[in-house]
Amino acid sequence: MKRLKILRRWFARKLGFARVMCLALLVVFAGARLWDPPPIQELRLRTFDMFQLIDPRHKAARPVVIVDIDDKSLARLGQWPWPRTRIADLIQNLTNSGAVVIGFDVVFSEPDRLNPDLVASQMRYLDDATRAKLRELPSNDQILAEAIKRSRVVLGETGQRAISAEIDKTLPLTGVATVGEDGAENFLYEFPGLLRNVPVIEKVAAGRGLFTIRTERDGLIRRVPMVMRAQGNIMPSLSLEILRVATGTPTLLVRTDKTGIRAVRLKGVEIPTDRNGQLWVHYARQDPSIYVSAADVLDNTVPPAKIAGKLVLVGTSAVGLNDIKTTPVSSTMPGVEIHAQVLESVLSGAVISQPNYALGIELLAALIIGLLVIIFTPNLGPVRLVLAGATFAAILVGVSWFFYAQYRYLIDFTYPLLSTTAIYLTLIFASFVREQRQRVQIRGQFAQYMSPVLVEQLAQSPEKLVLGGEEREMTIMFSDVRGFTTISESYKHDPQGLIALMNRFLTPLTDVIIERKGYIDKYMGDAIMAFWNAPLDDSEHEVNACEAAIQMLERIDAVNKERELEAAEGGHAYIPLNVGIGLNTGIGVVGNMGSDLKKNYSVLGDSVNLASRLEGQSKEYGFPIIVGSRTALAAKDKFAILELDFIMVKGKTEPEVIYAIAGRDDVMHSAAFQRLRNVTIETLACYRGRDWQGALDAIERGRKSEDADTLEKLFRLYEARIKDFQLNPPPEGWNGAYALLTK
Repeated sequence: MKRLKILRRWFARKLGFARVMCLALLVVFAGARLWDPPPIQELRLRTFDMFQLIDPRHKAARPVVIVDIDDKSLARLGQWPWPRTRIADLIQNLTNSGAVVIGFDVVFSEPDRLNPDLVASQMRYLDDATRAKLRELPSNDQILAEAIKRSRVVLGETGQRAISAEIDKTLPLTGVATVGEDGAENFLYEFPGLLRNVPVIEKVAAGRGLFTIRTERDGLIRRVPMVMRAQGNIMPSLSLEILRVATGTPTLLVRTDKTGIRAVRLKGVEIPTDRNGQLWVHYARQDPSIYVSAADVLDNTVPPAKIAGKLVLVGTSAVGLNDIKTTPVSSTMPGVEIHAQVLESVLSGAVISQPNYALGIELLAALIIGLLVIIFTPNLGPVRLVLAGATFAAILVGVSWFFYAQYRYLIDFTYPLLSTTAIYLTLIFASFVREQRQRVQIRGQFAQYMSPVLVEQLAQSPEKLVLGGEEREMTIMFSDVRGFTTISESYKHDPQGLIALMNRFLTPLTDVIIERKGYIDKYMGDAIMAFWNAPLDDSEHEVNACEAAIQMLERIDAVNKERELEAAEGGHAYIPLNVGIGLNTGIGVVGNMGSDLKKNYSVLGDSVNLASRLEGQSKEYGFPIIVGSRTALAAKDKFAILELDFIMVKGKTEPEVIYAIAGRDDVMHSAAFQRLRNVTIETLACYRGRDWQGALDAIERGRKSEDADTLEKLFRLYEARIKDFQLNPPPEGWNGAYALLTK
């Protein structure tokens, strides 16, 4: 045990722990492939499905015709089963048209209910003479047997989960011989019971085959058993028996080896199978042209050339008869067409198979590529690593596709790809762990100087630790506490209390900004500068900023209520905290700014300056949240927005329309807000049109409306301006813009 530990440590030191883990993974995946659990099987089967969808079998000839007991036939001739005399007519017409072999994808397991002797026994009001005449007539089953005797007909039979009756040993069975390893027939699928046709027709048929089809775990039919064991007897499938009769082969040969069944041999034809005797069906797209309606065959309206020289399958596509299957190329394929697909692929030589050496190829590919990845991947850079992974995947897929396209061999690439991917991801994870260690070092070095968001970004991309920036559209916020100087003076003998108060209101405001995807640029005493849409993209940065502003006011209200209660209980003065907020959207230059010793991720630009000016004007207009025009335009459908003014900010040459945010959409849809909004619209229209008296009248009407106190500061501001303009009218060409005198 001690020696094993020493050996493991030596390998880990020489090769690296990740490489040792990957070598162990190679062994684990090889064992999993040999065990072949259902998930690996299904992944492999889905791959083979994809191949058939991309490149299905192409029909060069149409050797098979399906006589379809379709809805049209049932509507015209009545429900199934039909009288056996009608089936006899069907066989006769097909034989006269030149059918080579006729195979039935149905079983006639019971006597015809319309046999004359049965009718004579069941009809109540027949006289004795009529009953006697009916009993003298040949049975419908006998008439069908005569038609079968005059043709080459293969009858369908089906395996059952339980024995329903003992097999009549006087009835013929197709001879099946095995060549190769003894006991390989134990690999065949077995059905305890066998449902056969009534003896009178079973005896005269040219062949008998099982039309039983097994589905995969997911309900798809990819393989069809060519030979099966039913009630103790080895029997061919319906399609194989049709081929045997068509080729005149007296006995079928089943080739076996130690792994199971390898192939089934007819005269001059060898059909490869899997170890259970199943043929991988090489599907073509559904072809409606191979179908003819049974009603048309009975009416003799089908051209003989359509039937002559063809193998004929009789089955149903009628939904009510419940013989619809799912295949890799179709979700609704009649079961009879699957037998037709088998016949066509064998006759055209377009058979797909999974050779016995396929497993060896898959294991060898996984071993070679896995070792190459283990040796070279840790020494490659990120780009080369991705290219190498893509190259190995392309090689595996390409080789698998080559075998399928050129030789119709099914070589699974999913197992070696899965094994290689697991090794590849393990090595990448090891590389990731190493990089994480580096990131921890970066976080430890810069966390005390920079915001967590920026530190994380720098940890993910250390190359961003350079001076410079980028231009992008952003929403910038400035917030400030009104009258904070007065508040701070009340704490001049309690500096610790002032710090505690600042932390008390800055913390919830900060939390709101971060919750709404904002980035805290800096704290300036009691003021906060923040922005949105950097360093991370935010497609709704204007809306998020507005929502953050409203929530900040709500959080401040909560803090004020707590402080008011505390003041009442402590018997000291209470001074409420009131916050003013300015928001503006525009282009800014954002990036790492500062010196080589200290950097700050910040933003510069006219849009920043305007946001700062708007915050300063919030106390003048009587609204705590004032926003620029681009912010208002983006948020107008979600918030109650009032136009306030058209201003010229000091230091800017272009005027700006500014707005107030009065609440969310519930406020926006309220009748009170709509009245206030109409008052401001009328006031501003008269004001900008130099209708001073009209503006004053609108203000007076506004004061009489509900909630008019909300606009009182705005009304007073415009009253003062109008009185000044009445004495000193604005110059010609005045556009209504008001130049702010202060920053």
